[in-house]
Amino acid sequence: MKLHRPVTLIVFALAACGPSDVNPPTAPAPAINTAEAQAPPPTPPPGVGTVMPGSGPQTFVGRWAANLTWCANPGGDAQPIAITTTRFEGYENSCDIRSISQVADGYEVVLACAAEGQTSSERVRLAVQGDVMRLTWLNRNDAVVRLARCPAPAASPTSAP
Repeated sequence: MKLHRPVTLIVFALAACGPSDVNPPTAPAPAINTAEAQAPPPTPPPGVGTVMPGSGPQTFVGRWAANLTWCANPGGDAQPIAITTTRFEGYENSCDIRSISQVADGYEVVLACAAEGQTSSERVRLAVQGDVMRLTWLNRNDAVVRLARCPAPAASPTSAP
């Protein structure tokens, strides 16, 4: 019993210290009232799309292949497609992502591509479920390609210095 008295006295002493600036765990934190917090979110420039390149969704980022055995190929026509939030790289083609817009079943992406000396603008829809992507070429009569996510490359063993 004597052990509990000092603890009780400390609790009462702390409670008598006055109001605290910290909200209790069950109460919401007070609003932040700074100019930055009150400013409206930035809007992209006209023609860029609803999401700026480099800030798009991460679900489709990675290496994708029509056949999982292609994932091990570093080059050639049977190599995976590499997709980032700013680039779309495939066999003999390279595309910049100009805009990314979320749609009901995934994302619509506008690509500016260069392939075999030719440039083109492409629109694709990327719909990912788990490790499978349904890529729809909107400018090519809605042609659909199913791709599987390539596993992450195994880390190469390093020797101690």
